[in-house]
Amino acid sequence: MAEYYAMAEAGILKKEERVDLLDGLVVDPAPPVTPQYYAVVNKLNTDFILALDKRAIPRVRGTIVLDMYNAPEADLVLLRERKDFYRSQTPGPYDVLLVIEVADSSADYDRNEKLPRYARAGIPEVWLTVLPEDVIEVHTDPTENGYRVTRRLRAGDVLRPGCFEDIEIPVEAIIPAESS
Repeated sequence: MAEYYAMAEAGILKKEERVDLLDGLVVDPAPPVTPQYYAVVNKLNTDFILALDKRAIPRVRGTIVLDMYNAPEADLVLLRERKDFYRSQTPGPYDVLLVIEVADSSADYDRNEKLPRYARAGIPEVWLTVLPEDVIEVHTDPTENGYRVTRRLRAGDVLRPGCFEDIEIPVEAIIPAESS
């Protein structure tokens, strides 16, 4: 892990690059993202900022240190509230309430590489927004072998994060019934 951060500080890993540390290897997860990707991340971030009322910290494109060999970058994370806003350390599994991944073309990578690691680390809930399919997968009940429960939500369904069940986000507010 120290080498990973040293690479970033030395400029080998650029801040604008999206990379994950998986099993001790630096992985370039996906091709460049699209305007639709940014729209979904921005919409979710805005919805959470308005709904959370400072009960948690939404973090866009942030690294989560799962263990000494795994530090993926998630598209959006809801973190436990901390007075220092994680200035003194990178969030770990205990700090994470919800991970949201948004996939234009990286759904297989997210499902097969990132989600199993999130589950092994005990991340309680992951939403995988699969843009080409107009679906949001909600993964809950983490185990060493992955998430036990997966629900696929579409337009007409409502998202309710397990950590804040008072928050309701209609799927069509994130993925319109007719994507454009």
